[in-house]
Amino acid sequence: MTVAGDEGARTAFRRGLRLGVPFAVVGFLLSLSFGVLARQAGFSVGQAVVTSVIVFAGSAQFAMLSVITVGGGIPAALTAASLMNTRFLAMGVALAPSLPGGPWKRAAQGQTVVDSSWALANRGDGTFDRWLLFGTTVPQYLTWTLGSVVGATFGSALGDTHRFGLDAIYPVFFLSLLITELRDPTSRRAAAGGGLLALALVPISPPGIPILAASTVALIGLMRRPA
Repeated sequence: MTVAGDEGARTAFRRGLRLGVPFAVVGFLLSLSFGVLARQAGFSVGQAVVTSVIVFAGSAQFAMLSVITVGGGIPAALTAASLMNTRFLAMGVALAPSLPGGPWKRAAQGQTVVDSSWALANRGDGTFDRWLLFGTTVPQYLTWTLGSVVGATFGSALGDTHRFGLDAIYPVFFLSLLITELRDPTSRRAAAGGGLLALALVPISPPGIPILAASTVALIGLMRRPA
């Protein structure tokens, strides 16, 4: 990389750090809630923190936790989390040409992808600013991990967390995802179908099945939508 290239990379990285701060603040609060609720679901402090460090994906972590909380098994929880993260396959395919190096190096760089960073790094011409991507993700990863540590370690000091409304995290979180997708004409049918199916299955199916079925329907619908 040339001197000009080095300076451009540093500038993009610093800009990414600044852009990532607002998302990092929100991520801290969300991961703190995850840490508290994970402890209530039977996770140890270490298990809650390691989950956030490795997974680093709110939708997947809350999907997994929601299945476990209502009595679902580990396979169902892991499947739900995996389905939530399938969007990263398409995002990775789009990003790959903008990452240098061989498959392993690109895969390592791809671990920095989160929704906000991917969107901000998109130049709009099919290419991505990888240093902006890296910079935007750094503060988010730090606060996501810190929030989980704080929530898992000190959550028990809050006593009955229901009075803070943390029990509403699950439905509100997934409802917000549903509303976002319903606003997008290209994903509206898939989102509506998945949401209605989950609602219909809640009173009649075992724990974990509604979210698995809804995620599967949404995934199939999105894969079949016109390009």
